[in-house]
Amino acid sequence: MSETSIASLVAHLPASSQTVPALNPANGKKIFDLPQLSAKQVAEAFDTARAAQHEWAQTPVAERAKLLNQLHKLMVADEEKLLDLLQLETAKARAHAFEETVGAIAAAKYYSKIAVKALSRKPTRAGIPMLTKTYVDHAPLGVVGVITPWNYPLALTMLDVLPALVAGNAVVQKADNQTALTVLFARHLAVEAGIPAELWTVVVGDGEEVGNAITDNANYVAFTGSTATGRKVAARAAERLIGCSLELGGKNPMIVLESANIKRAAELAIAGAFGSAGQLCVSIERVYVPNRIKQEFLDEIAKRTNSLKVGRSSDFSMDIGSLGGYNQLQRVMGFVDDAVATGATVVAGGKQLNDLGPYFYAPTVVTNVNQNARMYRQEVFGPVIDVEGYEDLDEAIAFANDSDYGLNASVVGNEREALRVAEKLNSGSVNINEGYRASFASMESPMGGTKASGQGRRNGVGGVLRFTEAKSIGIAHGPIKIPSRSKQYEKMAPLMRLMIKLLK
Repeated sequence: MSETSIASLVAHLPASSQTVPALNPANGKKIFDLPQLSAKQVAEAFDTARAAQHEWAQTPVAERAKLLNQLHKLMVADEEKLLDLLQLETAKARAHAFEETVGAIAAAKYYSKIAVKALSRKPTRAGIPMLTKTYVDHAPLGVVGVITPWNYPLALTMLDVLPALVAGNAVVQKADNQTALTVLFARHLAVEAGIPAELWTVVVGDGEEVGNAITDNANYVAFTGSTATGRKVAARAAERLIGCSLELGGKNPMIVLESANIKRAAELAIAGAFGSAGQLCVSIERVYVPNRIKQEFLDEIAKRTNSLKVGRSSDFSMDIGSLGGYNQLQRVMGFVDDAVATGATVVAGGKQLNDLGPYFYAPTVVTNVNQNARMYRQEVFGPVIDVEGYEDLDEAIAFANDSDYGLNASVVGNEREALRVAEKLNSGSVNINEGYRASFASMESPMGGTKASGQGRRNGVGGVLRFTEAKSIGIAHGPIKIPSRSKQYEKMAPLMRLMIKLLK
């Protein structure tokens, strides 16, 4: 993207005298200077959005849905630009940028298709048959605050912003400093599609100041990020008695069954662990295999991991891209070094790849991780996978569930047996003979976590309805009036008792 195009996108942000450099992780070079907003500027953005939302809420849902469908068409036409921007700001491999882009484009089409039915007035079973009828409406909440992380800026934007908009809300979105261009370009396409510009404002700045300002002004908050920050968002939202959905961290396990093909299981493990260099909330971090095949599995996964092509490329020639920046590199190196210091063995990788760029790290397989190692329970969020053995299936399930997190899990092997195991896993999603893509790619399937992995769900009809307030409408009708005095109840009692008996 040219400097002129970048400048035109950044120009849509409120002006600020304070800036930070946005860097390309692949080479560490500055892309542009990004203004940093104040809490006051965020509050002003909410005022503008709130004024625009009143008219938007009166726009028929079908009209809103048409605009999302138009956005879908524009995203299809600009797919290459979206891919280029994602790679520029995240340095992920082209294949993983493509995965994210396809998911974002699918979200625009999906919400344009389901919005009318999801948000239509629906009849409910009357409490007093023949005398009353009831309906449920879904009213927009007002202005939704969306806080989006750097690792999947396009997909997570579309999965939160679009259902909020089509439900009749305005949105103020905090983009991460690192990936603001991708979010701004997505908004640019939405405005080009016909969505009023005032309805979707992007803000950037200090995480705590701007993030708190979002929560302090929104009618609802959709947050994706770390569990530690998610707890703060939840507490701040609760203080104001507003709702929030939180998609947080994960320590996602894969169980390889006795019935699994070892070569296939190893390939699924690296695909599930190393997507976007492991910087994906649902990526696999732990693999449990039967003890009798553990060494064979380790040999196979090490061979396949070492064969992965790591580097930067604007085509599909590389399997793994860079980590997201200096902090990510230090985090991953710290986890691996600590694991080795406490007794773990590195089977593959385990080193920085300086010759490729400042933040490249080799995809890594470790085993025999000690319970005292930080990696044992904490999320690495990088291209590192821990392989351990188990004696029987009950032990494997216990290992998998022994975590503060419960976002995603995987089971590899005979499908019928795997389904039985899936029922026993404490996780928001379980993928069978896949790492994460089978469930993650489904717009219809609710996506979210249990335990410290968050609350609420995105995707599906619920992904729209979370941004609405259910409103029950009751109507008294018919020739007989509902009694209001005791004597009237006495006269009506036989009929009402009969109605209760006949209720289905």
